[in-house]
Amino acid sequence: MIKKIKISLILLAVMPSFADTSTSINTLQITQSVLSPSCIEYKTVGTCFWLFCTYGGCKVRTSVKVKHYIPDVVVSTYAEPFKNPWKEINSITSLASGLVGSNVQGGGDTNNRQANNRTKVRFKDVQAIGHPGGALFSQMLSGMGYYCNNGVTPMFPYFVSELDFIAWRLALIESSYPEALVPGMREVGNQDGANMWGNIYPRAGAVTQNDDYKAGAVAVQRGADVLTNSNSFHISQNYTKSKSDGFWPPDPVKENSSNHKWQQLAPNLKMYCGIFPILNDTPSVDGAYAFALWRPYKCCKRRGQKFLYSIDYGG
Repeated sequence: MIKKIKISLILLAVMPSFADTSTSINTLQITQSVLSPSCIEYKTVGTCFWLFCTYGGCKVRTSVKVKHYIPDVVVSTYAEPFKNPWKEINSITSLASGLVGSNVQGGGDTNNRQANNRTKVRFKDVQAIGHPGGALFSQMLSGMGYYCNNGVTPMFPYFVSELDFIAWRLALIESSYPEALVPGMREVGNQDGANMWGNIYPRAGAVTQNDDYKAGAVAVQRGADVLTNSNSFHISQNYTKSKSDGFWPPDPVKENSSNHKWQQLAPNLKMYCGIFPILNDTPSVDGAYAFALWRPYKCCKRRGQKFLYSIDYGG
């Protein structure tokens, strides 16, 4: 099975791209990016208690409760529609551009910055695709003992903003939300640190930001918010598994918090993770960026028919 997966990854890596971009990364590189211990943060956090019954009676069994981050999806953002820096996905989604026609035209800078004007509106499209490194990630964690399964389908398009053009381009509904009207209510960064990058709402492609990297960061943060929150009017597929016996999924992604981490994949691959605005870099040459979204999961091995409870070390 592992050999088949490796062969498939090699074939994907050499596939030709119909519309290559200056900033690009391929599937094999993204897969190998999961080999980052600093992003995983694997740790034992508690104990689970199970009721195990046989014909001879019942007894309580225990299992170790672990917590670690998993690379769920690759979130890409770019200035031109269907110009994903992920080569193989770009080849596939470029075919869809003819299906939606003029609805996805435009992008990049939507206004020219005049002299002495410090503001600039940039438009970014976003795609969230299932991370292809699941098999390699599981293989790596198998040496650590038990690990969690996020249920993500590799290479599956969970959110494509070009197909969500009404909400992503017009923002008719979310522009009236309190989060969009109250300054500082939902922002990447904070005023106290003098590092305010941009507002999460309305969750649309237009970002008021002079720095292109920061604009891209705000766009992918918006995409992650759309993807992991159920109260969304956007066209997306929420992939988060429900809480179950011995399995605790993460909360929806929230900016400035530790319930997620970003790993930069393009324009430069980084083997460490962070959150915005702590994670920072220089703008790309073509306004395209790709990040792996890592989220923390808790789980324990089933050791009985009924889950009783769990305790976490330290409370």
